[in-house]
Amino acid sequence: MAAKYTLINQDTCIACGACEAAAPNIYDLNDEGFAFVKLDNNQGTCKVPEEWWDEMDDALEECPTDSIRVSDQPFKRDK
Repeated sequence: MAAKYTLINQDTCIACGACEAAAPNIYDLNDEGFAFVKLDNNQGTCKVPEEWWDEMDDALEECPTDSIRVSDQPFKRDK
């Protein structure tokens, strides 16, 4: 089974909390109210456990700004 990774684009996040509501094991809101991935502090480098994939898919569908990214490869960060 392929791995899945996720990342929040905080530039487009509107802090609505939909992702946290749909997938509280994966997503949370920071002190400013913007979403981030709890697994790796929004780096997109930690595999999402397979048992949480349905939650992740629900969050992806619920995000009104398409700020959630999902990939079968780790995300490369420009930092």
